[in-house]
Amino acid sequence: MASPSRHALTFIFLTVLIDSIGFGVTLPVFPDLIVTLEGGTLDEATIVGGYLLALFAVMQIVFGPLMGNLSDRFGRRPVLLLSLAAFGIDYALMAFAPNLAWLFVGRAIAGLAGAVYVPANAFIADVTEPDKRAQAYGLIGGAFGAGFILGPALGGLLGELGPRAPFFAAAGLALLNVLYGFFVLPESLPPEKRRAFEWRRANPLGAFRALTRMPALGLLAAALFAWALAGTVYPATWAFFAKIRFAWSAADIGLSLAFVGMTMTIVQVFVTGPAVKRLGERRALVTGIAFGIFEFVAMAVITEGWMIYPVMAGGALSGLAYPALNALLSQQTAASEQGELQGALSGLNALSEIAGPLLMTGALGYFSGVHAPVHFPGAAFALAAGLALVALGFLALAGRRREAAA
Repeated sequence: MASPSRHALTFIFLTVLIDSIGFGVTLPVFPDLIVTLEGGTLDEATIVGGYLLALFAVMQIVFGPLMGNLSDRFGRRPVLLLSLAAFGIDYALMAFAPNLAWLFVGRAIAGLAGAVYVPANAFIADVTEPDKRAQAYGLIGGAFGAGFILGPALGGLLGELGPRAPFFAAAGLALLNVLYGFFVLPESLPPEKRRAFEWRRANPLGAFRALTRMPALGLLAAALFAWALAGTVYPATWAFFAKIRFAWSAADIGLSLAFVGMTMTIVQVFVTGPAVKRLGERRALVTGIAFGIFEFVAMAVITEGWMIYPVMAGGALSGLAYPALNALLSQQTAASEQGELQGALSGLNALSEIAGPLLMTGALGYFSGVHAPVHFPGAAFALAAGLALVALGFLALAGRRREAAA
């Protein structure tokens, strides 16, 4: 186990924080940028936004397992820095994009790097004891949430200067983060714990096979996939949903996302650790998903914009789910295979990010368009609630398999 874990986690916390600021700063203006480049209406731009997110996910499926396996062979640090550099290039391309094709090129480059979370999550597994990983993953979720406080709020303000301004800011933050990591980020995986690189384990099919070694592990991964699929409703549709349903401005959208980030940070930093210690990983996981279902259903049926805030506050406890689930998965995996595991989970998340945005934006666009049989902008959130129920079903099956094997 690498040490000192406190300093290592601080480095990763700041890295994820800066990266999430860069991501969040672009969300409030993304619909306007697509409309500026493509023309058309908001419901049509929603579909284009879904394709952009799906392309990113396709590239992650292909290259996410590769990045995870490379981090098991060469260490976490170089792969982490490569991922961050790709995000900087992605934002710069979108900032200068003269047409829609440039946005697709930028998203492909960012997806190719596998994102920052594959080596970051493997890093956490390297430097924390198994029984403390849920709390550590909660702190990383808190970093993401804190970035969502600062990023969207900043994006909403910069969006008043034009739809491209937040992308310039995001590119600068991402590239500064590469420089920061180059000088201060330590390596967490010592040479004696590294393993040889194998192409058969670095491709998507090989990575997914790793999740089937144990029946319970495969069912937990299936639950993660369904939960991740439900969670795509926010990044895929929120800015479009808020504009279509409540005619919100970029500043309004930025404020709401900042509020989400604030509640997410509070839960991840102050609630996740004590909740998992008191309830255990499995009960904390079920509790988180239950609060997520409440939030999705409420979002589907609210009629006034102000209602969003109390719903988000109550739904913030859904943040218990992912750290608890990731901890359960990592506890069943050897130290030399944590990168492979995180690469496989990244692939599952990427699959959800292909299907999810297409499903969610399709539901929103269809039920918000002029030809919709029923005008129901909340359709995407209703779909997310159903998928969260499927995740609970997989968890129940995993529990039965575990009891039968005991």
